[in-house]
Amino acid sequence: MSFVPGQPVTAVVQRIEIQKLRQGENLILGFSIGGGIDQDSGQNPFSEDKTDKGIYVTRITPGGPADVAGLKMGDKIMQVNGWDMTMVTHDQARKRLTKKKEDVVRLLVTRKSLEEAVKHSMNKYPRQ
Repeated sequence: MSFVPGQPVTAVVQRIEIQKLRQGENLILGFSIGGGIDQDSGQNPFSEDKTDKGIYVTRITPGGPADVAGLKMGDKIMQVNGWDMTMVTHDQARKRLTKKKEDVVRLLVTRKSLEEAVKHSMNKYPRQ
């Protein structure tokens, strides 16, 4: 899942909708992120070739909103509520995810198992 920043991307994505949990003034998503164009991609454990500066899910709170919605550790976030997340800083990504006025976060994510499932099905049922 290596991508060249600024270039068109073809990826197998899954839609995930997270209903934020309200705790007083705070809206809880139940996950943490890592990565961004301002971060050292060599430190990202989910970047296969250590050059991918995407935004990745690094932690999931068990039983939290993200866990219930099906988000997985290692998922790469491609979009948040329609906003492209392939060329953002870590702080820009955090701000997009934690907007106070949004009770629901709609994500497009890609993960290695999605890519592998599509490749497997294409090999199993080749085009004629």
